[in-house]
Amino acid sequence: MSATELLDTIMDPADLRRVPQERLHDLADQLRQETIDAVSGTGGHLGAGLGVVELTVALHYVFDTPRDQLIWDVGHQAYPHKILTGRRDRIRTIRQPGGLSGFTKRSESIYDPFGAAHSSTSISAGLGMAAARDLARDHYNVVAVIGDGAMTAGMAYEAMNNAGASKSRLIVILNDNDMSIAPNVGALNNYLSRVVSSSSFRSMRHVAKEITRRFPKSLAQAAARTEEYTRGLLTGGTLFEALGFYYVGPLDGHNIEHMVPVLENVRDNCNSGPVLVHVVTEKGRGFGPAKSALDKCHAVGKFDAETGVQQAKSSNAPSYTGVFAKALIAEGERDERVVGITAAMPDGTGIAKFQERFKDRTFDVGIAEQHAVTFAAGMAAQGMKPFCAIYSTFLQRAFDQVVHDVAIQNLPVRFALDRAGLVGADGPTHAGSFDLAYLGCLPNFTVMVPADEAELMHMIATAAAHDAGPSAVRYPRGEGVGVELPDRGEPLEIGRGRVLREGASVALVGLGPRVYECLAAADQLARRGLDATVVDARFAKPLDRELLTGVARGHRVLVTVEEGAVGGFGSAVQQLLLDDGALDDGALKLRSMVLPDRFMDQGTPAGMYAEADLDAKAIVARVLGLLDDAALREAGSAAC
Repeated sequence: MSATELLDTIMDPADLRRVPQERLHDLADQLRQETIDAVSGTGGHLGAGLGVVELTVALHYVFDTPRDQLIWDVGHQAYPHKILTGRRDRIRTIRQPGGLSGFTKRSESIYDPFGAAHSSTSISAGLGMAAARDLARDHYNVVAVIGDGAMTAGMAYEAMNNAGASKSRLIVILNDNDMSIAPNVGALNNYLSRVVSSSSFRSMRHVAKEITRRFPKSLAQAAARTEEYTRGLLTGGTLFEALGFYYVGPLDGHNIEHMVPVLENVRDNCNSGPVLVHVVTEKGRGFGPAKSALDKCHAVGKFDAETGVQQAKSSNAPSYTGVFAKALIAEGERDERVVGITAAMPDGTGIAKFQERFKDRTFDVGIAEQHAVTFAAGMAAQGMKPFCAIYSTFLQRAFDQVVHDVAIQNLPVRFALDRAGLVGADGPTHAGSFDLAYLGCLPNFTVMVPADEAELMHMIATAAAHDAGPSAVRYPRGEGVGVELPDRGEPLEIGRGRVLREGASVALVGLGPRVYECLAAADQLARRGLDATVVDARFAKPLDRELLTGVARGHRVLVTVEEGAVGGFGSAVQQLLLDDGALDDGALKLRSMVLPDRFMDQGTPAGMYAEADLDAKAIVARVLGLLDDAALREAGSAAC
């Protein structure tokens, strides 16, 4: 008999709803093992998904998905959901080129009504769907599952405040997987949750409200507060009641027998206004190594499903994240005003290493990028040197604060933007494609892009020394190129690039790690008799006007190469040369190589850059396409 004999019968949630309720725990056990086995071969987000296995089964058992809209916040906790919704045969392609997304995705399945990979969007989206349903006079359920830290973001509370005022029927499932809200989970709490979600309790409550309406106004208000706050004290939901939600919980999120009747009561009896069901789960449940891991195996590489041992990385070069941490610690030792700030990503950004050395100078503000930026601005206003370490893709959430609270006031906040450029398996939602464009257009900003890990150390030192205004250093995910690292970085001259290779007719101006592709392209061109100049721009803003205009006037072809969208470095170079008159005589052929104007699905970083025509092969092809036949013949003769 198959170890997943019950799971083998589930092609979609309709099959799940035919399973006897007493066998749902067996199904959950098989689903958990299937999730572990699948992720062991692909890597990916593991802990959060393992924590919601029973909840996932219960939700699809109780609600009529896909007619009922089930929204998973962030989406990385939805691997079990994908297995139950017709994607089990592809689950071992998750996060692979051409495979399933690691997050929910509308184009992937009708069971994913809203795509999510950034946190705290589910309640807003769910409320919008509920409002659309009400306008259409329809009657399906909208269920938003939020948790794994997503309730630390202000957007979730903005949505809850609006939901409480709107009175649209919305069901929010709070997946509390770190015991941060209510530690008391057991039979009494589950019993209370079942009672307060039942039709009889709600009917009695309605009668009581009708009676108290006949009281004098002050007494009626006191009675209402007594009922709400008494229930809140019993179950821990006073905050949510204050926001206008009917609160149920906390529930044991691993006890299907307790969850199913409560969810059925919520489905059948809570017919007006928003409801919040508080479910407590254990992140990484059922996977031994998660118990000892601080992040409960939030994200893992490929691993042995039996032992949990992850495969060793093949590269010996340090990661950019690790190098940033090393450089920031060095600056912290040099200057006690240096502080580190992160928005719930201490390990992912390297701030955790800084925290080990400087606990009192490290601040994790939760999933609250807007607050992180303005918090950093406040520190800068008081003479501190804040390094605000946020993934490039997540800083997009705080663009107004970057403009209004930092740039306009010219405050020296230092932004460390990890995961710049294409990020591989996490796909388009996590790609840092746009920071060069959205920071490069802001007055007062200095924007630096290291070509390698040694340059990153120098640029962190540069940012620490630069007090004249805000600055940003953006660098990629993964390992460096293996260059020798200094003991500590040394400040660079602001706005100065460097020439790495001198050539005659062709100039390749690279920004960031694409510089090494430019050097590889120059080697290939040399074999064709074409000597290319290679420039490492170093700064996306301010540009090195003297260097760029000199290169433009000394070459027939100039190509800029960057790991960013149109509107970034290449556009700024074009504007500079236009203003300088370097293009007036038509002698220079100028082109910019940028990311394509589309969102790119997940893949390997090397494969994605090849697809984007940003590797050495593509650079050579672009140069050859710009040279006329005479120039190519001349180069060919020289090569011979």
